[in-house]
Amino acid sequence: MAIDLHKIDHTWTLFLDRDGVINHEKHKDYIHTWNEFVFYDGVQEAMAVFAKIFSHIIIVTNQRGIGKGVTRRQDVELIHKNMTKAIEMAGGRIDAIYFCPDMESPNRKPNPGMGLQALKDFPAIDTGKAIMIGNTLSDMQFGRNLGVHTIFLPTTRPEVDLKDERIDAVYDSLITFANDLEKK
Repeated sequence: MAIDLHKIDHTWTLFLDRDGVINHEKHKDYIHTWNEFVFYDGVQEAMAVFAKIFSHIIIVTNQRGIGKGVTRRQDVELIHKNMTKAIEMAGGRIDAIYFCPDMESPNRKPNPGMGLQALKDFPAIDTGKAIMIGNTLSDMQFGRNLGVHTIFLPTTRPEVDLKDERIDAVYDSLITFANDLEKK
């Protein structure tokens, strides 16, 4: 599924992974607290652009650090509260955040459970007019399983074959994608 940027308008939905897309990921570890959370450069500006274009902006993130007992649920919830507030202060928005703390679950990406919950909570979402942006092939498979377009960010996985059939487009960062959307 190729993505025609000219067709993207206020009827489209944007799904985003968190770690490695919105914020720096810790190598072989988890972001446990707000003090460890660091936005990628340009993310807040990108989110402000997305807020003007997309009808829904939804975060879908596996947070198995909770399931492993190394991250506290209340810390993840505080990260999400603070992240949302910082994005809103920059003119952006997040309409919903779904996270899966379980080790095995139909909600854990690449399974589509979090996306299916979003479709239930936001019945106006049209999967034919939706994009999933992630930094792993699991995120791309989630997009395929949900039936949406996919954009891969090689922020943490430079070894991934960018010609993988689950990837519709590749961008270096959220701000690069946002800049292309503004130019269309």
